[in-house]
Amino acid sequence: MLQHDTVTLNGTPIHYVRDGAGPTILFLHGFPEFWYAWQEQLAAFAGDHQVVAPDLRGYNLSGKPAEVVAYAIPELVADVRGLLDQVSPGRPAVLVGHDWGAVTAWAFAMRHPDYLSHLVIINAPHPAILARELATNPAQRAAMGYTARLLQPGAVEGLRAGDFAFLSQVVFGGTARPEAFSAADKAAYRAAWGQPGALEAMLNYYRANALGTPPAGAPSTVPLIQVPTLVLWGDKDAVFLPGTLDGLDALVPGVQVQHIPNGTHWVVHEEGATISAAIRAFIAP
Repeated sequence: MLQHDTVTLNGTPIHYVRDGAGPTILFLHGFPEFWYAWQEQLAAFAGDHQVVAPDLRGYNLSGKPAEVVAYAIPELVADVRGLLDQVSPGRPAVLVGHDWGAVTAWAFAMRHPDYLSHLVIINAPHPAILARELATNPAQRAAMGYTARLLQPGAVEGLRAGDFAFLSQVVFGGTARPEAFSAADKAAYRAAWGQPGALEAMLNYYRANALGTPPAGAPSTVPLIQVPTLVLWGDKDAVFLPGTLDGLDALVPGVQVQHIPNGTHWVVHEEGATISAAIRAFIAP
């Protein structure tokens, strides 16, 4: 049974859910989601693992610092480290991330590989490859053109308008398959978006981290990912194009890439059973 808890990490209250016992799997959601995105995986693994899924800082029931810099990658990495120290002290965990959660997971694996037994990335390119593609591929720049809207003055009011019409279109009515989100799912997301200060905080991820450029505090050379890594990729992703996988093996030796042909950027919701089965096969002893 899911248990809800809150712990102060890096100066910010972080709400998370947990269930089960055994080796830890930590799930990190993306924009504009919250812990609820992982409910199918939490149920699938709670029988033989401790499963943990936080609301990332700024989202849903977690704290929402006012300063933009509080959402920079080093702060997000510190949250993950603090949470693992809390729920899996001294025992390496499996880290699973999607979208911004995967951006954080890439950075965490570079800085703290000793905390991890396995890394699972879902539809989020390695930061060095995304930087290359944004610099050289006009199609990739166009695919991420929506981020400019998120940085404009009045963006929060725009996201709130019409009962979160823009976010609803992006998540529920955009590239995702129609059956991916139930009426209950949609209501849960709108409730999370409506938490006081949540929209401003969610946008601060984009304000604090210039996509396509090294994050503040990043090493001058990109360290290799030495953690066993699986990349799950919905091939119909309209945000991150196929070129964002090119050259990945040079940065992540031994990486496994599993394509999900009919999955979009929202593949976690569309192909939950496939995602869970792939993770289980990857982390099996």
